[in-house]
Amino acid sequence: MQQQNLSIGTLVDMYKRGELRLPEIQRHYVWQATRVRDLLDSLYRGYPSGSVLMWETDEPVPTRDFAIAQDSTAFAGRKLLLDGQQRLTSLTAVLSGLPVQVRGRKKPIDILFNLEHPDGPPTDVVEVESDQDSPLASDDELRDEADEALDDSVIGHDATDSRIREMLNRRAFVVASKALASQPQWVSVTEVFRTTSDGELLQKAGVTSFNDPRYTRYSERLQRLRAIRNYQYVVHVLERDKSYEEVTEIFVRVNSLGAKLRSSDLALAQMTSRWPNLLQELENFQRECEKYDFSIDLGHLVRSIVVFATQQCLFRTVGSIPVPQLQHGWAMAQKGLSFAINFLRSNAGIEDESLLSSPMFLHAIAAISHTRDNRLSAQEQRQLLRWLLFANARGRYSRGSTETLLNEDLAIIFRQNNLDALMTPVESQFGRLWIEPAELVGKGVTSPLFALSYIALKDSGAKDWYSGLGLSLTHQGKLHFIQWHHIIPKSLLKESGMYENSEINEIANMAFITGQTNRRISNKDASIYLQSVVAQQGQSALVSQCVPIETALWELPAYRQFLNQRRAKLAQCMNDFIRRKTEEGAGNENPELANSVAQS
Repeated sequence: MQQQNLSIGTLVDMYKRGELRLPEIQRHYVWQATRVRDLLDSLYRGYPSGSVLMWETDEPVPTRDFAIAQDSTAFAGRKLLLDGQQRLTSLTAVLSGLPVQVRGRKKPIDILFNLEHPDGPPTDVVEVESDQDSPLASDDELRDEADEALDDSVIGHDATDSRIREMLNRRAFVVASKALASQPQWVSVTEVFRTTSDGELLQKAGVTSFNDPRYTRYSERLQRLRAIRNYQYVVHVLERDKSYEEVTEIFVRVNSLGAKLRSSDLALAQMTSRWPNLLQELENFQRECEKYDFSIDLGHLVRSIVVFATQQCLFRTVGSIPVPQLQHGWAMAQKGLSFAINFLRSNAGIEDESLLSSPMFLHAIAAISHTRDNRLSAQEQRQLLRWLLFANARGRYSRGSTETLLNEDLAIIFRQNNLDALMTPVESQFGRLWIEPAELVGKGVTSPLFALSYIALKDSGAKDWYSGLGLSLTHQGKLHFIQWHHIIPKSLLKESGMYENSEINEIANMAFITGQTNRRISNKDASIYLQSVVAQQGQSALVSQCVPIETALWELPAYRQFLNQRRAKLAQCMNDFIRRKTEEGAGNENPELANSVAQS
């Protein structure tokens, strides 16, 4: 195996020219902007950041596109990147200002550099990320936006939380936000690399003279930042005489030892090495699902193949499963997942995957549809809804060994003919199933009960407080996107000093309104703006969102009484919703759900 040192600048140029290609065994670009931020910080400080693995070959190997568009070249496909895709894509995006393609949309990666960062080692430790999916926000993009929203809320509005402001100012790099970008000490990393002159950057930072004591310090830091282009990576190049199957095995071993990839990514690599163009099939189906507002991670599509090929969900034996068996599993999985999406949307009122406490529910529902030939009786629909709504609200697959729990349910689905049997593990796991008001104490937006509160309020007729539109996650136009809103404003509760954060951010203090309405209300006193809502939309606007109508409870000193009353109303609303969906004659029966996703 050959080894050479190449600079980041050289690797980025090879990437842009199309000299580097991705083999089909590679996953798509998945890094969040915060990961890019941390990589830049490591490179800026000269820390080790791994190596790069390539395979130079003339073999006609199935490839896939990078997340950044490349130039055409006669050398395309000769060097396949096996390890380093996330880093090189991130660096190409930041150094060149080119957008990355994420879930069908192009977006830039904008990182800001702090000219006033403290000297010495970093003062913030890198957060260790979970290797399991977040129950409510698995999409990279959503997390990036949340990070930006945090920055905006600190710097751009009332700046009440000085602790977070100080934390950001201790960092050398942050994910860009409009508010931070307007501060003189923060400069765009991309802008630094686009120019060799510091004049405009220093002027924006308020340095207008060589005599300014900041001139030398800022200039040296900008030069040090640009020196990232000269950072050397050790590049290992596999021999041309290796077969695609052997290279795939090397890829799996490298990533298994470093725990860099999820088990589903390694399973996908093992499948694609024996099943050419599988990745394209998966991505095509993924795009079809997105038309129906469900974004299904490729890892879950891989898991669905395993579920239907082996009637269990573990990836251990993927490498030994015959390709025809995998292909049959994929054919069944597409039908099952299509049914699952349609059932969730049409029968359960679950509009997209963000309302599921875990995407594992897709596999269970898909398996149920398969065992019943995509046709459920009225009784089976009620049984499935009862299990789904309780298990989702309780977080069936959000704690403990997720795969073990799913396998327990799959065993019931494939081996028994009674959907009610699925309730037994849920009852054993959680005991009480119906929602009690006390369970909402201290629960925030990450609780599975938060999603249930939205679904239940929507089903009971809740509307936006100004436009009068019913709740929906699929409204057209950004102004009408649904957001959650602190009924009693967060900033006012904090300033009062009377309440803990867990109380302030409770589900019982959240209403669902459009982004336009949320901005109009801002942090107005509830005792003022709620009266305006009643005057324009009537008391039903509050009642439908389970908001107490007693005006005395809208005052800050009465906040705990407000929470007590709304917890009780929300718990009743959620329980009533489940009863409506699961009682006989409730009008939710749909004898046969058309597989519109698969057929479109």
